[in-house]
Amino acid sequence: MVKYIIAKQLVGKRVVTTDGYDLGRFVDAEISEVTGKINAMLVEPSLDGGLANKVKVDGGTVRVPYSSVKAVNDFIVVDRKDL
Repeated sequence: MVKYIIAKQLVGKRVVTTDGYDLGRFVDAEISEVTGKINAMLVEPSLDGGLANKVKVDGGTVRVPYSSVKAVNDFIVVDRKDL
């Protein structure tokens, strides 16, 4: 069974890595026009997290491949290896 998530529900959620680093807040998504699936998340980096300095920041946001998402609940949990 596939769960559908409305993008409005994701906006503002904290994005953290599986090893506990705070990456920032979800601000937008790149969506495939053909399939309608999320290809990547755009995250506003956390200035005090430190991890944002180590990953590529493009136009003020960090692009996180959606394939790295492990869980979505109160937080969006991503695998740091895939960044």
